This record gives sequence, C-alpha cells and structure tokens, in this order.
Amino acid sequence: MKHLVEFPLEDGGSITIEIDEPETEGTVRAARGDTITKAKETLEDSLNKVVPVAKNVLEKLRDMAERPDEIEITFGVSLNTVAGAIIASASAGANFGVTVRWSSNKEEATSPHP
Repeated sequence: MKHLVEFPLEDGGSITIEIDEPETEGTVRAARGDTITKAKETLEDSLNKVVPVAKNVLEKLRDMAERPDEIEITFGVSLNTVAGAIIASASAGANFGVTVRWSSNKEEATSPHP
C-alpha cells in the first residue's frame, strides 16, 4: 500500500517520500485523505544504515590479489517507516550488482619504455 512519509533532514528541513509497503497482518490503515506519516529518524540516519554495507563490499573487492582499476557497486535502497533505509531485494536474497574492470593497458603503463 502506498502512503506518504515525511523524513526530517539533519539541517532542519524535511522531505516527503511516497513509500510502497506491504500491509502487515493485523494492521489496517485508515485513510484520512492525504495523511503524512512522520518517520522515526532523519533521512540521513536511515541512509547511514546501508553505507557500512557498501563500504565493506568495496573494501573486500579492493583487497583482491589483482586489484581492479574500477569498481562499481549498485544496489537498491528502499525506505521504510519502521526500519528506515534497507537494501531493496528483488527476491529472497539481497540485491547487489558488482562490476570490476581491469585496464588492458595496465602492464604497458607500468612497463619501462626502451
């Protein structure tokens, strides 16, 4: 069910976001027009929950024996009135996309030229 949630911002402002959450068993939302639910934490606090996950994935990939020239990590973030920000899932597992790239010119760039 879609509804509006107002997330306070650390600078004192706020942002209203439309959130699509499944109804939980035993909970019935009574619609009162365009009622806006107040989030329990700031948007920044919510997002701070997923930042360590991205950092951990990045650190592990940087520790590879042959370090890639580029690392790209993509994942969805879903906002929730109770949990704040969570990593969105397309299935039963977490939803991560990781791309690592090595430059084909790497050896040429590090080799001394005659």
